[in-house]
Amino acid sequence: MAAIQDAEYVKLCARLASAMSISLASARRHVDQAAAKDGKRDIASRRAKAEELLESLAGNDCSSQRETLDTLLSASEGDANFMLED
Repeated sequence: MAAIQDAEYVKLCARLASAMSISLASARRHVDQAAAKDGKRDIASRRAKAEELLESLAGNDCSSQRETLDTLLSASEGDANFMLED
C-alpha cells in the first residue's frame, strides 16, 4: 500500500515542477535527492528544501534560459522544410 503523502509537500513540489517545466515525479525526485545529499530524510526537511529550491528559482532570471531554449528549438531559414527519408 502506498504511503500517505503530505499535502503541503506535494503542493510545493507541484509549484517547483511548474517553475522548472518538469513533471511532478521529477520535481519530487529532485527535492528528495537534494535533501538526501544534505543527510535529511524527514518530511519537514524535504518541505524546507523544496521551499529553498523555489526561492532560488525565483531569484534566478529564467527568461534568459527560455530565450536560449527558444533559440535552440527554432529552425534556421534553410532547414525549415528539411525532412529525412520517410
